[in-house]
Amino acid sequence: MAARLPSWAWVTGLTVGATAAVVALAVQADHGPHPTAAAAVASPSASASAGAHASTGPKPPAPPALPAASGVGRRIVYSIGAKRVWLVDATGRATRTFTVWPGTVNPQPGRYSIIKRIQSIKGSDGVEIEHVMYFTVASGVNIAFSNALDGSSPPPADGKKLGGIRMHKEDGAALWSFGDQGTGVAVVN
Repeated sequence: MAARLPSWAWVTGLTVGATAAVVALAVQADHGPHPTAAAAVASPSASASAGAHASTGPKPPAPPALPAASGVGRRIVYSIGAKRVWLVDATGRATRTFTVWPGTVNPQPGRYSIIKRIQSIKGSDGVEIEHVMYFTVASGVNIAFSNALDGSSPPPADGKKLGGIRMHKEDGAALWSFGDQGTGVAVVN
């Protein structure tokens, strides 16, 4: 003869099962889209057509457009005046752009290519740098993209002639991945 379970065991089992189902549904709902409340804006008019307007907040400004005279094809574009770099794919579309801290010596506008890459080294300003990509020499100074190992901006030059074009650490890593030896560099004003 089969043993019967007491009624309290049935109730406990059903309660545990229902609780587990509710928890599973709550977790699933937490991973789905979340509704947001639209901010109501009062209309100065009392007309029936006046309604609430959804507030989207201020949009961040769009990044500056790729300079028009920066060449064609896959390349790195550096604007001296804008203190900005664009990574441009083979179709001519900028896939990433970011600001930089230029050194005290600027390259002349023109077309160059990456001539040497060094994973890490001590910069001429004494800072440990990485993702160093040399592309020209100006006034006897090597001009290269790089970022400080600790991600900091360069220290004051103190009258030194420096050709490092420094960037944030994540931008340095992106540039390093993008630009191999021979990759074109377009320098514009």
